[in-house]
This record gives sequence, structure tokens and C-alpha cells, in this order.
Amino acid sequence: MASAHQTMMSSDTPSSLASQLPHSLCDVLNFVFFEPAGVMTLILGIDPGSRITGYGVVRDTGRGCVYVASGCIRTGSGELHERLQIVYRGVREVIQTYGPVTMGIEKVFMARNADSALKLGQARGAAIVAGAEENLEIAEYTATQVKQAVTGTGGANKEQVQMMVMHMLKLTSKPQIDASDALAIAICHAHTRSSLLPHGLGTARSRGGRLRL
Repeated sequence: MASAHQTMMSSDTPSSLASQLPHSLCDVLNFVFFEPAGVMTLILGIDPGSRITGYGVVRDTGRGCVYVASGCIRTGSGELHERLQIVYRGVREVIQTYGPVTMGIEKVFMARNADSALKLGQARGAAIVAGAEENLEIAEYTATQVKQAVTGTGGANKEQVQMMVMHMLKLTSKPQIDASDALAIAICHAHTRSSLLPHGLGTARSRGGRLRL
């Protein structure tokens, strides 16, 4: 499909990856951002899925987060191992393109369908390995933690999370739901890191490079 061969400027998918993959990818999310002065941290948020993996990159200025990029990696309808490879390659490409130093990812929830939960866990594992390969600090958050950090309540729905993400990042267009979830994870990670830094725990890492929260 045409969208799989667009450049980074007109597609959420990293261009070199897009040229290799036969599957369609997410719609464009072209937002302009301005880089404020000072020391800042680039943070990647990942909302994993075996069909769609959302990603969001924000810049933590110490006074809030600034939007950098977001989008989705669509894996198509191939065999599971092919889709996991696309997730792995896509996340690595995003990291290499934007250069985040730390990553937040959503924990697996207990789905009613055991097969769906297993596939979600495998996609999540592929994204975690991609981050570990790029030497990122990796933290894990439950959906409730993410919602609480962004909306103030753990019972918020996806649309409420999306609206708060738009407000917090001053976006004028709605990100795709999976991308807004990933941005929310990045914001949650930024808030958590900010609360840990005064205690000297901002760079704490467990074995394997993962900070469990």
C-alpha cells in the first residue's frame, strides 16, 4: 500500500523500515514542536499490540512535556512471528530516529481471551527487547497508573485520555487512539521520573535495564 512507502515527514513509520515492510502503517501525525532551551530528556512511550503498536515521543523540560512525535506501527495480517518482527524493527527504528534515552511501556492486563493476552505479551516483549538493544532505561506501568497520571483518575476511558494528552501537549489535532495512549505512557513516565529524581532514583535500573514501578 502507498502509506507503507511514504517518508518520515508524511508518515508515522520510520522511512527505512517502511521500505522493507509489505504491511500498511499508521496515518500521518504531523505536529510542529519547538525545542526550548535547557537540559531536557527525550522519553518514548509504547502502547504494545500484536496488530497495532502505538508510540509517542515527548521531551521532558523539567516543567512539563513537549510533543516530539507519535504514530503507530501496523503489523498487518501475517504470521505472528512476522508481526513480532515488525514490532521489534519498528520500535528500534523509532529509537534510532528520535534518540530517546528512556522508555515507558504498558504492562499486560488480564484479557478475557487468553490467546489475545498471550499475543499482547509477546508484542510487548518484542518492544522491550528493542529498547534494551538500544540501551534504554525501561519502566513498566499499569493502565490505571497511566490514566491516573494523565487524567487524575484511574477509571478514565480512552477518549478522556486522548483529550487530556492533547491539552497537556498543546496539540491541535487528535492523535490516533493507540498513539495518544503511547503519549500518555510517556507523560506518566516523565512524571514518575520527576518524582524519583529528588531521591536519587531517577536512573535506578534493575537487572536487564528495567525499572519496575
